[in-house]
Amino acid sequence: MTQPRRGLLIILSSPSGAGKSTLAKRLRAWDPTLAFSVSATTRAMRDGEEDGKDYHFTDEAAFKEMVAQGEMLEHAHVFGNFYGSPKGPVSAAIDAGKDVLFDIDWQGAQQIGHSALRDHVLSIFILPPSIAELRRRLQTRGQDDDEVISRRMQKSWDEISHWDSYDFVLVNDDLDQTEAQLKSIIAAERLRRIQQPALLDHVRGLHAEFGENS
Repeated sequence: MTQPRRGLLIILSSPSGAGKSTLAKRLRAWDPTLAFSVSATTRAMRDGEEDGKDYHFTDEAAFKEMVAQGEMLEHAHVFGNFYGSPKGPVSAAIDAGKDVLFDIDWQGAQQIGHSALRDHVLSIFILPPSIAELRRRLQTRGQDDDEVISRRMQKSWDEISHWDSYDFVLVNDDLDQTEAQLKSIIAAERLRRIQQPALLDHVRGLHAEFGENS
């Protein structure tokens, strides 16, 4: 059977606290076939996290070896730790017609955008409604201390400054509305001509049929 379509690499980026992780979870609940790219990281495992589910936890030497061997689709050094997306599982999913969701920063998005899989990338940047609201969300989620929140806020403008390199940009001032917009974008992008390799054979068949009946 001919594969009906190629998979998409769906990239969600935003400054910390703008809502991309929550939106990613909602998208996976909406479409359970949507695969999530599990990143490798050198940071310590947090309470409640599972190796292979939340992250592939590894040490710095092993991580750097994966990079040297070309096994990372993208990688970055963030807040003293390395993060990266293993290439093999992503390529296999795309070829099997399965969409893969990435929750990564602009550096990773840029690297994937220049990779061999760039034709199948859908990149979306999530903006906060205001800087004050961004700070409030970081404080109320209770994951970081004041020092880490301050560092995240300092980095937020650098991340926001890359908004115009994305295919779509959404202002997340209403979570339900932003979720609906994301679903519409993904549904449309799945129908792009390049995502449907079977179309060429179908058009050839139409051409042959036209010739037989002319």
